Amino acid sequence: MAGSRRDFLVLGAVLSGGYLAVRTGVSLLQREVELAFDPIGRPAGFRRMAGGATSGGGFDPFVGLGAATDDRPDPAAVAAVEADLCASLFNGWTRDSGVVPIASFSDYNCPICRVTTRRLAEADAVLDGTARITWHELPILGETSHLAARAALAADRQGAYMAFHKRLMGNPFRANQAYIDAIAGDLGLDRERFVADMKGSEVASRIARSLALREIFAFPGTPAIVVGRTVIEGDVSEAMFARVIALERRAGPPPGCGSRPAGFPSSD
Repeated sequence: MAGSRRDFLVLGAVLSGGYLAVRTGVSLLQREVELAFDPIGRPAGFRRMAGGATSGGGFDPFVGLGAATDDRPDPAAVAAVEADLCASLFNGWTRDSGVVPIASFSDYNCPICRVTTRRLAEADAVLDGTARITWHELPILGETSHLAARAALAADRQGAYMAFHKRLMGNPFRANQAYIDAIAGDLGLDRERFVADMKGSEVASRIARSLALREIFAFPGTPAIVVGRTVIEGDVSEAMFARVIALERRAGPPPGCGSRPAGFPSSD
């Protein structure tokens, strides 16, 4: 009986050890897969990494809930953005700053973006100033997406972009004009200027640039994130985001990024 019990314990230990070894091996393999990059031909020098789910690519849960919009970018806008790519991606960033540049593309009707944008804003590297986010409006989920994007960019012209962005991302429903007007009032924005800017050429131009960037990088939907030279499609965990930032910090500035950036809202 004692011998049988001893043999059982030995067998259990062997099986447990084998299970742990397999589990560890799978875990290591998953980490390697998670950090796999694919070089992309356009734009040159960048690489792509698969993230989690997106909204706007494949199945769209918002189909039929809003008016159709034409999200095809103007070819002239694409050419202009591609000629000075980093100027359109990163606001206020310079090669010698030592800061990892990040560009975040989101849609206010994208439920995944509500989690991802908060996660990015609260990342340790962003909070301690070693990484810096440029927020891009990418309204691809209907007319109310465009309405919300124009409102956020109009608020930015009065220095209230992040406050407006957080309010819109915190709303689980599709924003309408009444809700947008209420946020503008709460933030003390100049109403007449706000309405004019929503319809103005500067806001329209910034949305056109975001759509051009989507065309260049071939984003399937939102969220989409560019960390240095790494393009992440879809949601990304805190741990993965931190690891990519660390890799980009060691790699140095993205290729070809040496010009003066254009004006986009940033986390500063």
